[in-house]
Amino acid sequence: VYVGQFVKDMKYSETNLEKHFPNITIEQFGNGCIINRDPSERDKNLAKAGLDKMKNIMTIGEYDLVIFDEVTIALYFKFLTTEEVLETLNHRHEKCEIIITGRYAPEALINAADLVTEMKEIKHYYTKGVLSRKGIDC
Repeated sequence: VYVGQFVKDMKYSETNLEKHFPNITIEQFGNGCIINRDPSERDKNLAKAGLDKMKNIMTIGEYDLVIFDEVTIALYFKFLTTEEVLETLNHRHEKCEIIITGRYAPEALINAADLVTEMKEIKHYYTKGVLSRKGIDC
């Protein structure tokens, strides 16, 4: 399993999986949280470099499952275009399954992926000022 995390560069709980599961590789292609700041050219460059890396990963055929984590957020902020992501997906090895995560997935991307997920926040303790908790959020 290869996980490419777009718009992320912080340590999250899932980044610890590599320590326990040697068949999982996680790489991040982000410049920190963009929730409370304006996106920068660096954000865009990191997303594009990440997409290039993902294309190489899928072409080789080393991984059976490739996860484009939060790639739809990179689309939302216009770091990448839908056409660029679709072109990348066209290079996948025949044994490679694709998972797309994040909000705002365009229909064309949904159709190209094998699995698409979108989480919807109903209630979160962060809105009450509770910061990230070890083992849950980080």
